[in-house]
Amino acid sequence: MASWGNLGFQDSASPLMEQLIFFHDHTMVVLILIVTFVGYIMFYLFFNFLVNRYLLESQEVEIIWTILPAIILIFIAFPSLRLLYLLDEINNPSITLKTIGHQWYWSYEYSDFLDLEFDSYMVGTVDLSESGFRLLDVDNRVVLPMNSQIRMLVSAADVIHSWTVPALGMKADAIPGRLNQISFFINRPGLFFGQCSEICGANHSFMPIVVESVSVNSFLDWVSSCLKS
Repeated sequence: MASWGNLGFQDSASPLMEQLIFFHDHTMVVLILIVTFVGYIMFYLFFNFLVNRYLLESQEVEIIWTILPAIILIFIAFPSLRLLYLLDEINNPSITLKTIGHQWYWSYEYSDFLDLEFDSYMVGTVDLSESGFRLLDVDNRVVLPMNSQIRMLVSAADVIHSWTVPALGMKADAIPGRLNQISFFINRPGLFFGQCSEICGANHSFMPIVVESVSVNSFLDWVSSCLKS
């Protein structure tokens, strides 16, 4: 979860988020080098009153400053394409979860189990426990097994919402009448917080998301207890 003074990304909880952070760092290094080089040249030109006549109308210089940006773009494009393939759909998910956005709460359906569905509302400040997080905790968390391929189907019942959990690198628009699909893999246990990322009305800020990652055995025990109740 993001905390005060946290200017960078949240700690990753999935291989996809790790790769997104690596790609961000890679791109930032390239951009810093470009800004530093261009800034040095501009600084040098401001304080230099001499003119190199061989640089004027120079075909060699024009070839260099055309080819060099193309090479830089290739260095950025290849890791980006690799990430796009990592984001691609999976064929054999271990579990399928469907989420539907409402004004202003989320509902979840575990498609692999019969009659396992619930609504997830934000816990009000009055009902919040001492260890809870204001505006982030919910009454029913999304419990998912770690080290398992998870497919998520995202839709909405009224207006456009967006199901977002930064620690997992997940963000999918929930659009009425349309089913969007995302897949992810959680590689550690814990609680991961998210919020709706699409302005959806007056209570847009009050429909948080909490994903609880547990072991497979704990997940099966939770499913059994839910089906019995």
